[in-house]
Amino acid sequence: MKGVVSLDSPKNILVCVTQQKTCERLIRKAANLRDDLKGELFVIHVAKNAWNFLGNKKEGEALDYLFRISKSVGADLSVLKSDNIVETIVEFVREKEISYIVMGESPNDHRENNFSYELKCLLTDVEIKIVPQTEI
Repeated sequence: MKGVVSLDSPKNILVCVTQQKTCERLIRKAANLRDDLKGELFVIHVAKNAWNFLGNKKEGEALDYLFRISKSVGADLSVLKSDNIVETIVEFVREKEISYIVMGESPNDHRENNFSYELKCLLTDVEIKIVPQTEI
């Protein structure tokens, strides 16, 4: 039955990344979790429509780096543009039947807390793991 997940069924994982090379740690942590859960691993970066990361050499290099890291662990990096980042992630989660989301802790607690709180409210059946900046 679609939508019903048994304890033994594979569980898909989504990693939310920014355009920073430090997000490699999130991808690697999620790859280890994927090995335990036997599901698929997805990596996503959602940029606001007004952001031109391709014109920014540093951000473009970081996304290229994260793309290569994603490929090395058997995941695809999806880069999507949207002015509603939370809604876009929620749609992606539902489309790919994601059970776990891995995201990094933000240096700005208030903003990060709102972002993860919004996701938790909209995705009550998805476990969200916030990885502290100090955790490798």
